[in-house]
Parts: sequence; C-alpha cells; structure tokens
Amino acid sequence: MQKQQLSDYEGILLIDKQAGCTSHDVVDRARRILKMRSIGHAVTLDPNATGLLVLLVGKATKASQYLMSLDKTYEGEFELGVETDSHDSDGEVVAESPVPEGLTEDSLREHMARFLGDQYQTPPMFSAKKVGGIPLYKLARQGQEVAREPRFIRVSRFELLSWDRPKGRFALSCSKGTYVRTLCHDLGRRIGCGARMTALRRVSSDKFNVADAVTLDELAQMNPSSVKKILIPVRSAVPSFAF
Repeated sequence: MQKQQLSDYEGILLIDKQAGCTSHDVVDRARRILKMRSIGHAVTLDPNATGLLVLLVGKATKASQYLMSLDKTYEGEFELGVETDSHDSDGEVVAESPVPEGLTEDSLREHMARFLGDQYQTPPMFSAKKVGGIPLYKLARQGQEVAREPRFIRVSRFELLSWDRPKGRFALSCSKGTYVRTLCHDLGRRIGCGARMTALRRVSSDKFNVADAVTLDELAQMNPSSVKKILIPVRSAVPSFAF
C-alpha cells in the first residue's frame, strides 16, 4: 500500500480559535487538514477563550521560543461580586459579595489603573504551570493547594471599555506569562467584592492580528495554493531568525 504524500507547508499560520476547544485540539486538527505532523503553537489559549492562536508550521516550529515571548492584547469581560476557584466562569463559585454601592465607573477605572506597570503575579492553581513536575490543575482537582512562585509580568494597558454593573468589558495589553483571569480576580479583591473573568478574546500578538487569521473551518476549505498564500514566512516575521 502506497504511503500518503505529506505536505511541505512552512511558515506562521494565524488561526482564529473558537470557544470550546483546547490549543492542542487546534494543532491536532490543523495537522489533519494540512496532512503533516510538524505543527506547534506559540502560547496557549484557555478552552473557552477565543481569538488569535499562532501556529508554527514546518521549520517555523524552531522559532517558538521567540514568538512565545511577544506581548499580547486582549478584550474580555469580568463580573464583580463573584469569585471562583479557577478565576473564570468555568470554575466553582467559592464566594459571593455585594458590589460596593459607592463604586462608580470612574473609581473602577482608578482601581484598574493600579495594575499598570511591572509587577509580580502568582499563577492560579487551575493552570498548566508545573510544580514538582505535576501540572497545578491536577493538584487543584485533588483539592490540593501548593505554594506558587510569583512571576514577573508587565501590564501596559488595562482599560474599561464599558460598564453595566456588575459587569465590565476591558482591553488589556500585557507581557507573556500574564494570567488575565487572575488579573480580573485580583481586581475584584482590590475592590473588596471579588470578581471572575467571564469572556476573553486575544486580539493580537505583537504584529500578528486576529483580523488576518482564519478559522479551522475556513482552513479546511482551502486548496494548497491558498494555504501557502496565507502562511507568513518566518524570516519576514523574525528577521534575525536563522534555520
């Protein structure tokens, strides 16, 4: 039986991830669509988050460390007055508190501004970060909570886009390694009523924008020539990169 001819695509592929699938699910389906194994991704998105997922195809996988270090921008939503164990709407509610009556839109903006700049953030228990070789989320599911080392992050924008008490829409620009849901959680703690993130969409990663991305369904409908046209050459994105 003759083996199936594998594709020879190479470059950076921008995918508009839909909610309900993991980043690995996206990579797995892209491998099936493009009929090649050498595909990875730069920086994960939580299952219910949507937006830009940068895939690395062929030799472009060698540029993963550089692309993972790029700053990201997001748009999302939070809800004040509710805390969950995962810091987002996927987790179990662990506390509920009334939103302070004196909290105005202006004072909410002032609280958000306190998170701008360089800082250290403690990763949530429900995360893929490993302690002693074990992902934190596995320990969390067993009811364990362990000490986590805070990580350096930088937040250059944390802006309120709209406010419909107790929910707010925001725009965020931040460095790699930032847990956006934990930022929302910490904002709620600062206000004194708790908060959870209820929606998140990655808009860009440095020069890469979700406006230039395709969905997996769109990718599946493309012929080889069309696929090659949307692949971004690694050298144009990372001029100093050498294979």
